[in-house]
Amino acid sequence: MTMIAAQDQPAIPLNMVAAPGPLPAPDADVAAFLYYEARLADEARYSEWEQLWEEDALYWVPMRPEDDPRKKLSYIYDNRNRIKSRVAQLNTGNRHSQTPPSVMRRMLSSMEVLDTDEAAGTVTVASNFALFEYRYDQRVWAGRVIHQVRRTPEGLRLVSKTVHLISAGGPVNTLAFLI
Repeated sequence: MTMIAAQDQPAIPLNMVAAPGPLPAPDADVAAFLYYEARLADEARYSEWEQLWEEDALYWVPMRPEDDPRKKLSYIYDNRNRIKSRVAQLNTGNRHSQTPPSVMRRMLSSMEVLDTDEAAGTVTVASNFALFEYRYDQRVWAGRVIHQVRRTPEGLRLVSKTVHLISAGGPVNTLAFLI
């Protein structure tokens, strides 16, 4: 079993992405939270999006699903401080690669619960996604996204988001937005 751990992050088995047999759907509140996270990113509501994250957050877009981010280059490998910095850059509006800004809409489908840790209050959910981006021309980004969500007294919060792009092994256009 391949395990990926980052700093103080709990390791998530990568083979859970292809678990055998049917898996349960997430609770309605978790699914609604993940749809909300996607909508905030699509609508460039970056400061609100940033507030969804826990302090021990990890936002990762690997080049290949089997890569260890401590040994291989990733498209994105952000801890909480880097997420805050990324959002601050996006909020300035001074990103040449986003002038004019991308118009985006994403769809999440086939949500499945991969793991539940009652002691930690977390649930790990995998979904297929398609992101339609328009900036001079239309692009489609697709893949599998794995969210780890924590139940807190303040509500649901993101612990990690891992985006496995189907095109990650080939040339990838700029990711100057939230994937």
